[in-house]
Amino acid sequence: MGKFVIIDGNSLIYRSFYAIKKLSTREGFPTNAIYGFLSTLRKIINEIEPEYLCVAMDAGGKTVRHETYEKYKADRRPMPDDLQIQIPWIRRILSAYRIPFIEIQGFEADDIIGSIAEKFRKQGFEIIIATTDKDLFQIVRDGIKIYNPAKDIYLDEKGIEEFFGVKPSQVVDVLSLWGDSIDNIPGVPGIGEKGAKELIKEFGSIDNLLANLENVKEKYRELIKTNFESLIMSRELVKVKTDLEIESQPSDFKMKDGDVNELRKIFEELQFSSFLKELNFIETSEKDYKIILDIEELFKVAAEIRNKKRVSLKLGINSKSPVGAEIEGISFSTEPNRAFYFPLRNGYIEKSKAFEFLKNIFEDESIAKIGHNIKFDYIVLKSNGIEIKNIKDDPMILSYLLNPNRRSHTLEELAMEYLSQRTEYYREEEKRPPLDPSGIEKIANSTCELSDLSLSLAEKLREKVREEHLEKVYEELELPFIEVLAEMEYAGIKIDRNYISEFSKFLEREIKELALKIYKIAGVDFNINSPKQVAEILFEKLNLPAIKKTLKSKDFSVDSEVLKELSPAHPIIPLILEFRTLSKLKSTYCDSIYSFINPKTGRLHTSFNQAGTATGRLSSSEPNLQNIPIKTPLGKRVRRAFISEEGFSFLSADYSQIDLRILAHFSEDPVLVAAFCKGEDIHERTASEVFSGELLFSPEERRRRAKIINFSIIYGTSPLSLSRELGVSVQQAKEFIERYFQRYKKVKEFIDNAINDAWNKGYVETIFGRKRQVPEIRSSNKGIRNSGERIAVNSIIQGSTADLMKKGMIEVWNFIKRENLRSKLILQIHDEIILECPDDEIEFLKNEVKRILENVFPLKVPLKVNLSTGKNWEEV
Repeated sequence: MGKFVIIDGNSLIYRSFYAIKKLSTREGFPTNAIYGFLSTLRKIINEIEPEYLCVAMDAGGKTVRHETYEKYKADRRPMPDDLQIQIPWIRRILSAYRIPFIEIQGFEADDIIGSIAEKFRKQGFEIIIATTDKDLFQIVRDGIKIYNPAKDIYLDEKGIEEFFGVKPSQVVDVLSLWGDSIDNIPGVPGIGEKGAKELIKEFGSIDNLLANLENVKEKYRELIKTNFESLIMSRELVKVKTDLEIESQPSDFKMKDGDVNELRKIFEELQFSSFLKELNFIETSEKDYKIILDIEELFKVAAEIRNKKRVSLKLGINSKSPVGAEIEGISFSTEPNRAFYFPLRNGYIEKSKAFEFLKNIFEDESIAKIGHNIKFDYIVLKSNGIEIKNIKDDPMILSYLLNPNRRSHTLEELAMEYLSQRTEYYREEEKRPPLDPSGIEKIANSTCELSDLSLSLAEKLREKVREEHLEKVYEELELPFIEVLAEMEYAGIKIDRNYISEFSKFLEREIKELALKIYKIAGVDFNINSPKQVAEILFEKLNLPAIKKTLKSKDFSVDSEVLKELSPAHPIIPLILEFRTLSKLKSTYCDSIYSFINPKTGRLHTSFNQAGTATGRLSSSEPNLQNIPIKTPLGKRVRRAFISEEGFSFLSADYSQIDLRILAHFSEDPVLVAAFCKGEDIHERTASEVFSGELLFSPEERRRRAKIINFSIIYGTSPLSLSRELGVSVQQAKEFIERYFQRYKKVKEFIDNAINDAWNKGYVETIFGRKRQVPEIRSSNKGIRNSGERIAVNSIIQGSTADLMKKGMIEVWNFIKRENLRSKLILQIHDEIILECPDDEIEFLKNEVKRILENVFPLKVPLKVNLSTGKNWEEV
């Protein structure tokens, strides 16, 4: 008759809600239960391929079991608010899929499942019940089996016995003895799971057990006698009904095609781009993509571009790195669903004429340029002697402004979410076909699609940015910053290859010596890079106390946090920590750095990620220069490998305590503001305010601790975390925080207001109006909510720091251009920028850079910039 799947809706919804954390729309609406349930539903449909399908749900309110026992489920917590508001969406999704969901007032989903299963089993259907609930094990028999999607296992009668320990027919009796504290089923107090299973295995059933009480172990016998009525009532409560009148016919549950338009609408509203991709029935627009192979056609394209006064572009290149890349081809789009591609190799068009055409288009300031991740194209063109002028829009940056929490902003995802269009040709760079004559049509379509969709997305996202009042931060910061970053990446930084090679050899010798010391203390050689072997040495051989387990393997953790906490307990641990530090220095920052040196320029060109962090700060990759260590002497020595060209020097401009100055600006705390306006050392000031006289710290230690407290307040640290940082008791740390807020009262007021605003609006804003959504702050889960509160405050401070840094870099870069200087911005790390300057420009530029950065925005306290110079990064 076919496969008939019955989904236990309540079981899978609850499991999804608790299994998936911190998932919501950018506006803060929770979607974790919806997403988890929908994922499981799709898995069932795709893998089991049922011919018949339905979902059973609890109707809510009292059931027949309450007539048996008034306290049934009395202690169960009400459904969390974050889950309650997701249920209507799940119903709407089921309706869109045309999957029936069944509720019967007065009965539970288990009874509905049991009754449907029994009715259609008798008619010859293969019944599969999708659930994680053990209560439904009891209805498994010939023709009915359980599918547990959490464990991805099927359980028939034999499977239940192996998995649960008793036959399906005995499950009711085990549950009756065992009881259920969650549902308030008393069972027999004193008999747990193990005892219940032992008794039923021995006697076969409760009826046989009661008939042979004299043969039951005394400890169980007395418990059963005392709780006889409770046992009989519990059996009535746990027994799933299989005899409800279900009037539906098989045809009512037959799988049907879903309502595509409704599903698309739902997935767009919930921002489920991954599910949008799976809608194979999404229609794609008719595309008009042309390959241009002669110069006359190219001139026609140029005329169209000049007429439209805007163009979206995408380059095809022969390498992953944009610096020094050769252009294989380029596509242009001036209106949706229409694009042109012309190749720049194999002699289709004379290269000199093609480049003349490109130069005329890209350097014409009257033509607005649009492109997804246009920074990449800017660098490629710059490498080929062409400048892009008048960058108008970048959908990646627009998307980032709208939703900085989003993990990625690929064109494929954005097209699906905002245009409801599936990309037909575009794939990731490494999946593209080779650029040979036979592949020209494929690469043409792929590249045309990129420029085409970029154009449509730019229009759509620009409007949304306008609606969200984000135009100022886009126009004044993010848009001009694209060009600044592109020039920085193009410039790159020189590496002293001989030095880095020798330093790597030095580290290798140090690592080997450390390993020998570790082996000697341990009394055995082992793989120090293996967490499992390190755990065996520490916790089994040396008997050190294990602190926590890993999430995946459940082995005892030996992460850095654990080892730091255990460090005083044994001399081997500091050595292991140092071994790890030096190994990372060698592998990540010495050995791998060669692979990033561009063979054409001889310099390292890191990739700056403008859309990489939720706060607005920059990140970098290939390699990540943000994480090169600075606190250890050996870590600092890595920076010595980054050197200036002959006749040039580095100029570093570092904002002093900018986060705390922004805190003073926002909070308007009179003590904090006065301290900065007077030029006081803010850490010394905090030390005098927070530490009482009886704490006999040295002046250096007082300042160090005050610095930790100052920055911990911004990051919303708890007394527990601060106690670990300072090495004091939790109570002392709590007192330090209390004293801080007693003295800086307006800071506490600012933090409270920031949290309240985030809860009311769902987002926070920086000094320039950049927004970050904080959906965590409305969570019913206390841990997630506390995290949201920290994110809210931190995002205002760090986001504003990012705003000021970007504004300052733009103005410094504009000044260099205006003055026609040879100096270049080359790095931005945290609160510092680094320029590479000709030695004859550096003195002039020092004063100007300081002036620009300190006056970039009128804060209520002065900004202070520290300058330094040197021939390598360590010196500055």
